[in-house]
Amino acid sequence: MSATDSEAALSAARREAEALRQALADHNYAYYVLDAPTVSDAAYDALFDRLGALEAAHPELQDPSSPTQRVGGAPAAGFQSVAHPTAMLSLGKCTDEEGLRDFDERLRRELERDTLVYTCEPKIDGVAVRLVYEAGQLVLAATRGDGQAGEDITSNVRTIAAVPLALRGDDWPAGLEVRGEVYMARSAFAQYNAGAEAGGYKPLVNARNGAAGSLRQLDPAITARRPLRIFAYSLGEAGSERFACHFDALEGLRRWGLPVNPLAARCEGIEAVRAYIDRCLAQRSTLDYEIDGVVIKLDDFNLQAAAGVLSRTPRWALAFKPPAEEALTRLEALELQVGRTGAVTPVARLAPVFVGGVTVSNATLHNFDEVARLDVRPGDAVWVRRAGDVIPQIVRVDYDLTAEPRGPVPEVPEVCPVCSATLRRAEDAVVLRCPNSQGCSAQLVAGLQHFAQRTAMDIDGLGEKLATALVEGGHLKDVADLYRLDLPTLAGLPRMAEKSAQNLLDAIESSKRRPLARVLFALGIREVGEATAVTLAEAFPSLPALLAADFEQLTALRDVGPIVAQGVLDHFSEPAHRALVDRLLAQGVDPEPPAPRGATPLAGQTWVLTGTLETMPRKVAKDRLIALGAKVAGSVSKQTACVVAGPGAGQKRAAAEAAGIPILDEAAFIEFLETTE
Repeated sequence: MSATDSEAALSAARREAEALRQALADHNYAYYVLDAPTVSDAAYDALFDRLGALEAAHPELQDPSSPTQRVGGAPAAGFQSVAHPTAMLSLGKCTDEEGLRDFDERLRRELERDTLVYTCEPKIDGVAVRLVYEAGQLVLAATRGDGQAGEDITSNVRTIAAVPLALRGDDWPAGLEVRGEVYMARSAFAQYNAGAEAGGYKPLVNARNGAAGSLRQLDPAITARRPLRIFAYSLGEAGSERFACHFDALEGLRRWGLPVNPLAARCEGIEAVRAYIDRCLAQRSTLDYEIDGVVIKLDDFNLQAAAGVLSRTPRWALAFKPPAEEALTRLEALELQVGRTGAVTPVARLAPVFVGGVTVSNATLHNFDEVARLDVRPGDAVWVRRAGDVIPQIVRVDYDLTAEPRGPVPEVPEVCPVCSATLRRAEDAVVLRCPNSQGCSAQLVAGLQHFAQRTAMDIDGLGEKLATALVEGGHLKDVADLYRLDLPTLAGLPRMAEKSAQNLLDAIESSKRRPLARVLFALGIREVGEATAVTLAEAFPSLPALLAADFEQLTALRDVGPIVAQGVLDHFSEPAHRALVDRLLAQGVDPEPPAPRGATPLAGQTWVLTGTLETMPRKVAKDRLIALGAKVAGSVSKQTACVVAGPGAGQKRAAAEAAGIPILDEAAFIEFLETTE
């Protein structure tokens, strides 16, 4: 190639790289700031991969603000201290209406105003950070620290896709300082912990601790694997001169590419603030992020300056924090529960207590590291909270109300409480596992329930009690034995009438022709959920085809990374698992191959889930829609085909109603699934 040709090729590559960077920046802005995705994940990944290939072929085209450069460099030895030019202050707080009105009355008196305008926004339960942009490029990110100085976490914050490495537009100031809250979404936290439990590594205690720990990882590659997001909530001194009031500054941040909480609003007068607080807290359980109150700020920057600051708190801002939903009860016992993967989990049996709208009598403790961290023992008085208003968890021991002497420290078990096999713990894991996957009755009972559930083989009538009776009676050694059951055997079980037995046999027979994706999910392959099962079934349309797949073929699939691929290979490398597949096929299980791409009932449609679903977990609803070919989005847009709205649905339902988009309540949604799947 001549020099002229080389220059032309480089020039073309430079133009394409610039166009790709702009396209990726636009898609990130639509996804993280506007909450209105413009392309599929696969299309985004294709653009990203193309840009990476161009930069690899032409190293001179690499740019620090390129999305391909979010993770780079070796792990740090430690964090450098960074002074904040303007202190990152704490907020004063109140927990009742009296404190809120006192705040407003003091400001109106001191500022000589009849009515004040405030900006209100949810108080995100995350980690405060400071971002510094120079000439539109991110140059520094730091923790709040003690308010005067924090730690340089620039490499870690660069891995957060929601944080723009370069600002949008061209009207930003040469120097810009942004304050924001890094958080982990509830859905992402739950998904991460589900993977942790399945993979045998340490789950996160809660979303806030997960965000804080992720930002302080010395290796940015670890942070990159944590699902972090950010909401920008204010300007520092640099850049604030551009705006007259706080709400306009938020709009400016949004325009420059930084995510701003969509619930932020101007409120004129304290009555409007009070109404905003009620609306915001009413949505608390439906939001995909944890909030612990509402932040109220004087909107006018000049009035903020006139109100002044105290030593650690601004006098013009307040955090309204409702009392936490916690309840005091007593830990009656610690019991061990063995799951289908052999994970041995300590479970707290509690004196029943009403908290967060339900009566709670059990709480998971995840693992024995968590038991030790809490220093919790049978007989202790404990405070219980429903994490995310759903999962009961022990928050702390109340030593003042715990009788002395306390009970003994719980011993970490060495053998399985069900089959007495010696438990194992991988070097890098915190979960204890029973290795007796073929002989542990608890694993078999849990595996049967998983196999029979609605989103797997859908064998109606096979619940925990019946599964236990079949296993303890010696009728089942694995799930393939289900297809050898007969009427006399079932009808001879306690509390099993002949009609019920026949109904179960009919359900078992019907399950032989379930879609392949459901069969793969039913097999309980570690790391393979419903959505991944659909991906595998589309690529390998029969069980023998999947058994013959190798690592390269698996990792070439969308949404299948090295961990999932290795999990599939490890599962089918065990002779017992391959033999089980052979027995299922021999018993007449003949999975339906997946429909041709585009032939699924909801192919090309975008659905939105909002509110609280009461009869099925949100993840199950999402995976069932995905299995039908739909894309499940987080916000309503003109591309939305339908919205499923449970109790507590707020802005998304209102947006759908305004746009004339069909809305299904939960009962109608379940009926739709039953007639469509």
